[in-house]
Amino acid sequence: MKTNLPKLPNPTYPHTIENGLGETLTFLRLQPEPDGDRLIVENAVTPGQGPPMHTHWLQDECLTVAEGRLAYQLPGQPTQYAGPGDTVLFRRGTPHRFWNAGDELLRCTGWIKPAHTIVFFLSAIYDAQVKSGQHRPEQFDAAYLMTRYAREYDMTDIPGFVKRVVIPATYRVGRLLGKYRKFKGAPQPVLG
Repeated sequence: MKTNLPKLPNPTYPHTIENGLGETLTFLRLQPEPDGDRLIVENAVTPGQGPPMHTHWLQDECLTVAEGRLAYQLPGQPTQYAGPGDTVLFRRGTPHRFWNAGDELLRCTGWIKPAHTIVFFLSAIYDAQVKSGQHRPEQFDAAYLMTRYAREYDMTDIPGFVKRVVIPATYRVGRLLGKYRKFKGAPQPVLG
């Protein structure tokens, strides 16, 4: 099985990942800046697809629509739309989701800053989605990622009980079963 996981700890650029569900993300390059590296990206999203509500605690994310129609939403706010040439900025700590609201492929350019562990994290999440064949990532991989990188990323729609009880229990079982050997050398979490 092909894996999306980059060679640890540093992939070569450009580096493309696919979740098998209509999302392709290409990490083009790291652009060094005094206040943290800016990761330059491109994405392609098929109609109706896009990531669930999520939060980057330590990073800003910016998307500029190149082709298609992007829908996006913040909690408690109505859906908003962006078309070719429009730019949407999601500030760190702000839960958000976006999806392709058109009938054609959505293509965006953008950046994430500071990059921190995002290449590894998203590559591992996409790989876990490929393994499960659905939007919900494979449970052990998801438990590892959501536990190890909890101070950096959050999946907002996961119920509190699942975050506090189910994910930690699954993580512990995964450790006992040796499920996380493949993550040896994974980047250290950023403590924010």
